[in-house]
Amino acid sequence: MFTPIGRGWNANTKNSLRGGVGVLDFGGQYSHLICRRIRALGVSAALLPYDTTVEELRTTGVAGVILSGGPASVYGTSSPRPDNRLFHDTIPLLGICYGYQLLVQAHGGDVQRSERREYGRSNLRILELSGIFSHIGQERIACWMSHSDSATRLSPDLSVLAASENSPFAAIRSKDGLHYGVQFHPEVRHTQMGERILANFVFEVCKAEKNWDMREILQETVRDLSISIKGKVLCATSGGVDSTVTAALLHSAVQDRVTCVFVDNGLLREDESEEVRRAFEEELKIPLHFIDASAEFLRGLKGVRDAEEKRKIIGRIFAEKFVDFARTNGEYRYLAQGTLYPDVIESGKSSGPASVIKTHHNVGGLPSDLPLELVEPLRELYKDEVRELGRLLGLPERLLKRHPFPGPGLAVRVIGEVTEEKLKICRHSNRVVEDTLIEAGLYDKVWQGFAYVGEDRVTGVSGDERRVGYQVTVKVVESADAMTADWSRVPYEILEKI
Repeated sequence: MFTPIGRGWNANTKNSLRGGVGVLDFGGQYSHLICRRIRALGVSAALLPYDTTVEELRTTGVAGVILSGGPASVYGTSSPRPDNRLFHDTIPLLGICYGYQLLVQAHGGDVQRSERREYGRSNLRILELSGIFSHIGQERIACWMSHSDSATRLSPDLSVLAASENSPFAAIRSKDGLHYGVQFHPEVRHTQMGERILANFVFEVCKAEKNWDMREILQETVRDLSISIKGKVLCATSGGVDSTVTAALLHSAVQDRVTCVFVDNGLLREDESEEVRRAFEEELKIPLHFIDASAEFLRGLKGVRDAEEKRKIIGRIFAEKFVDFARTNGEYRYLAQGTLYPDVIESGKSSGPASVIKTHHNVGGLPSDLPLELVEPLRELYKDEVRELGRLLGLPERLLKRHPFPGPGLAVRVIGEVTEEKLKICRHSNRVVEDTLIEAGLYDKVWQGFAYVGEDRVTGVSGDERRVGYQVTVKVVESADAMTADWSRVPYEILEKI
């Protein structure tokens, strides 16, 4: 069920999807999040190319199919289209956003550019508490909209289940009860009862049964890593949750054939190097090799202001360091990374026509001629799933609960050119934010808290004297999966202390 060269756990779709849900990927930023929500229900789910045929779907034995959102318009001449036979088959379908518009169009309705686009929270009025709205228990819920096209006419074959202020056909159902469509996104946390809506489709419409268990995923991943990896592996280690779990997985699977390497890029948090060394050598009992390349990274970033360019430079230098280590320390065949799916989808590298949000240094930032084969066992998983794997592996809770820290480090928390002065301010400010959240008992209750340094210099007064300095911004957010987030309502007294 695992292919180490860049695909992740669900490469063997025939086995992983039997009785589960296939999500056809039309490039939406939330496409894989739909899979995550289905798996959270205990049912297998996998992201599939949007043009997967009916025969291929039947071969996998899926219980149902979800058509994802996407950036295209259904009336565009080059917009992605699924196998049209899906709309005339007996496989249950749920269309979300772009997928909903495809469903409306396939059933003979019309979709046009909206006069009033909907982005963000919207109020949904449920007209019929049945089908995917069974067991909701209320006629109005908040939902998350993100669309610039809308259905303007439905065919007689479709009925309306819900409406919003700007979408009179916000949820629909076919007369045979096999096809459902929603203009909003039930997969994001901002939609009330979104999990219930998806559960209704999965269990009541598709009649799927629970078949997904993280313990089994762990066992299969370790077994398949041990079988698939034929040589020595370098494991890129940062001390973060993702790379630490990757290191522990590989250590369980191939033991001394994995070498964990930590590259100090000079862009780390305060005391990061020593904390990582202590965690690996004293707590995890995994040997760790250190490379101090801070001067080289800072030279490479000199004069660079664009965040995308910074990520690519950092990715290139990281790769060079690992390749140099491999050449001088033995015959290494693989490079292992803690790449997660949010890294992949934001870099525009999913199975569908996704837009690039930002290039992650370990995805789009790697050189195309990298002489090492990639091992990315977490590539199809989310942060919360990775933390669960870490707990099953017996990793300390202290390591698993660390806030996400960007792979490019403080380089992307410094706006504009990276300088020693701005790094010093940023490093200290981040420590203040994290320490204050820990002292207040909030660190484990928020997803991420940090500070970043801008290019603007502002004037203030300290001790009756004029002071000019860089502006620091504090950001604290709440999330469950790193795909959607909301600002955290931190008490004023905590902000005051920061």
